[in-house]
Amino acid sequence: MKQPFHRVVVKVGASVLTHASGEPDTGRFIQIVEQLAACLRERREVVLVSSGAIACGMARLGLTRRPKGIAQLQACAAIGQSELMRLYSYAFGAQAFSVAQVLLTQADLADRTRCRNAKNTLQALLRRQVVPIVNENDAVAVEEITFGDNDRLAAFVASLLEAQLLVILSDVDGVLERGRLIGRIDELNHHHQAIALGPSRETSTGGMASKLAAARIVRHAGIPMVIANGTRARIVLDILEGKPVGTLIAPPSTRLKFPKWWVAFARSRRP
Repeated sequence: MKQPFHRVVVKVGASVLTHASGEPDTGRFIQIVEQLAACLRERREVVLVSSGAIACGMARLGLTRRPKGIAQLQACAAIGQSELMRLYSYAFGAQAFSVAQVLLTQADLADRTRCRNAKNTLQALLRRQVVPIVNENDAVAVEEITFGDNDRLAAFVASLLEAQLLVILSDVDGVLERGRLIGRIDELNHHHQAIALGPSRETSTGGMASKLAAARIVRHAGIPMVIANGTRARIVLDILEGKPVGTLIAPPSTRLKFPKWWVAFARSRRP
């Protein structure tokens, strides 16, 4: 799958960025950022969709189990967002790149004007080689306007920006069937849904099912997606070099143009 990908969206899961205890893994932040900085030096455009805010907030509050109530989750997100951005600002700053925080809700993309404004802002940042770090605006979102997890958010952002590739980094090697990696999926079906794995960490929300849901979104936008293990060294660079790592979910031969895609996936979820 080696192609000259110019615009890449990378989503990093909380399980990649934190220790099993929930504490931020600063070494992993640096490892991921170094790879993204290498992409930037190759004149690629990179958008980072990062989980970890709630996990960072939980760590700051000394919590070991994810809260159940929405207010408690939003409080953790509010506390953790600043810590998350501090870690990214430091790591990207060491590579001589700047970052910008972009917080979105489902309602932002379901409204045509707000959707266009979000796209224009992201594109303006990319033109300046500033790395947008996107997250759901957990502190204000309610159930009716949430993406549900950052896998879906990443799929919406990739489609919005007409990226050439979406990379989803988790703590598993890809889609597994009976312990074996499925290297490529050309057509998603009920069989893949049945073998999808659920979440195993108290600090994360998504599982393999949410990643396959994200793949359905970007496939219709004509964007390939790779699910891979973000704890593996050089994983992003290996993917961009076309090495056989992770699970590639290929798009169909035809895609929806953005206005039709927006009606089908973004506007249809308007609260």
